[in-house]
Amino acid sequence: MSTKRSWKLQEFVAHGGNVNCLSLGPKSGRVMVTGGDDRKVNMWAVGKPNCIMSLAGHNSPVECVRFSSSEELVAAGSQSGSLKIWDLEAAKIVRTLTGHKSNMRCLDFHPYGDFVASGSLDTNIKLWDVRRKGCIYTYTGHKDAVNCLRFSPDGKWIISAGEDGLIKLWDLTTGKMLQEFKHHRGPVTHVEFHPNEFLFASGSNDKTVKYWDLETFELVSSTAPGSSAVRCIEFHPDGNYLFSGTQDMMHVFGWEPVRCYDTFAMGWGKVADMAVANTQLIGAAFNQTNVSVHVVDLTRINKAGTVQEGASDLSNEELNKPPSPAKNPLSASGRKNFITDRPHTTSTKQRKEPEVKTQPRQSPTQDEPEEDNTPADIQDPSKYKEIFHPTKRLSHSPTRQEDPFPAPPDDEPAAAPVPRAAPPATAVSYHQPPPLAQPREMPAPAPTAAVPPTSRRSRSPPALNQKKVAEPKMVAKEQTMIIPSDRNEPAGLDMNAFLPPNMQGAREEAPSKRKQSESEVMESIQKGNTSMCAVLSSRRQNLDVIRAIWTAGDVKTALESAINMKDQAIVVDLLNILCLKRALWNLDLCVITLPKIKELITSKYENYVQTACTSLKLILKSFTGLINNNIRTPYQGVDISREERYNKCSKCYTYLLAMRGMVEERQHISGKMGSTFRELQLLLVQLE
Repeated sequence: MSTKRSWKLQEFVAHGGNVNCLSLGPKSGRVMVTGGDDRKVNMWAVGKPNCIMSLAGHNSPVECVRFSSSEELVAAGSQSGSLKIWDLEAAKIVRTLTGHKSNMRCLDFHPYGDFVASGSLDTNIKLWDVRRKGCIYTYTGHKDAVNCLRFSPDGKWIISAGEDGLIKLWDLTTGKMLQEFKHHRGPVTHVEFHPNEFLFASGSNDKTVKYWDLETFELVSSTAPGSSAVRCIEFHPDGNYLFSGTQDMMHVFGWEPVRCYDTFAMGWGKVADMAVANTQLIGAAFNQTNVSVHVVDLTRINKAGTVQEGASDLSNEELNKPPSPAKNPLSASGRKNFITDRPHTTSTKQRKEPEVKTQPRQSPTQDEPEEDNTPADIQDPSKYKEIFHPTKRLSHSPTRQEDPFPAPPDDEPAAAPVPRAAPPATAVSYHQPPPLAQPREMPAPAPTAAVPPTSRRSRSPPALNQKKVAEPKMVAKEQTMIIPSDRNEPAGLDMNAFLPPNMQGAREEAPSKRKQSESEVMESIQKGNTSMCAVLSSRRQNLDVIRAIWTAGDVKTALESAINMKDQAIVVDLLNILCLKRALWNLDLCVITLPKIKELITSKYENYVQTACTSLKLILKSFTGLINNNIRTPYQGVDISREERYNKCSKCYTYLLAMRGMVEERQHISGKMGSTFRELQLLLVQLE
């Protein structure tokens, strides 16, 4: 019987709150850490349902986690900007470092030194000395949040990717930026160095993967735009392939020439990390409180490959040239090798530090002087001893020679269904195997939370973290009404919210709960279909009108027409286009859109709120200085153009001040939405 090429290995409840990040062990691919809103870092053995160890100590939700290259240490960054490092063999925390002014977004360990690099929402990159407990250098230059950073295999460079669409290469010995790469047309989500060659790859929200030469600093090639944003990338350890993870898909690419060797339909949602273990690729994703693990059989990749239409191959190789041989991937490219010789020691603590330029103006005293001694909570002692204290000390963790996970037959389900009841924040039932997890009795909801009945799995996350329980009920009520954009099933949507005003209320009340006949069921389906067709038909007519005005070159009139149609969906579509074309923005558009943005921020639909926040962020970054300068010095005399500009800036200033309180109330929401509101709050503070 044939077996699957890719399958879901497991799905389990990982935390008492929403999961915000995860990381797979880079050495073995058989261990995983997760961080969540419950402020814990949990460690798991891939394929096993029980939590091995739970690491506590953070006072705010954990936003990023990362293993060291030897899998002996784990670092975790929080929303408050603090960094904690745990020694997994000793099962205790060894360092607490602070210095970032906002959420920590990404981490990486130096390949063989006691250093950690961190990137933050405050746009800074910090290099930390773990043994000396201090920040030894801060790299500045990004204009927006740092999404990903990596040390080079030889430990001499750091490469960083930002929300501003820029990639920067930093030299550790000089503390300076070597090169800036600008070809991406959207935020860069992930960067990875080639394991051998002077080459690195980058994935972006512009749906492409690009390859860069580290000798010439030139673009080598680029894949054609895919169907969705690239979320993470991973080179094969031999350096022959690159694996690209997108929404529910994985692609296997070559770069000289550009070609797609194979494509796998994964169904993993928004994949967060990938690692190669033996002859398999392990991919992990999270959604609310759940984590899912998927496996790809690398021995069944199509080795022939096809040249991508629309791809950009900038190398001198001919398109029909076969890929470089697996045993000697450097022979065709002629690039230099990274020199990765390291001292032959078994412990990271004994390795020699590389020479790193220090920053005299910063001292370790600005960080927390002493680490706390919070011990790790070992949930599965037998598995912990097997991994970190084996009887025969061959390796502290699972090795690449471990047997691969068996593939299920094609005609059998890949994994058992996940339990649908997530435990409360104080529960510990998420350490039990999924088939045995029993739902706890949840307290009755507050009378004010009027949320349509949905499945437990699809409920929106709690509005506030534990510190904000005593906040006014109005904030919690608004958050519980938000319908998440990544839901897996209907969320009790009200069709009247989408129908044109003249058709609202046309739908009949839902039938009683008695068992319906087949004819009644078909009639109910037909009514729903008629309503949806009316929605789509009305939407298309409105968009056709807007498109006609837009193509005539009158963007302002097109936007005013969309607002006058009283259809929020049309406004959201138009704002999404304007966010992609930033050159079209001016003060006139700001005056028109800010009232609608204020309405959208209070919407119950997460997509609408995200679009409103993106638009508001763009306005604040582009026009805050202009608004401040004009309202500070009112016009005098007769200057019509200056008077008009002053009036527009005054209106914008009034709208922004009105939204400041709304944003401040929502910055305590848990999860990604709360992070977005906190970023907006930092930008709104710049208003005078």
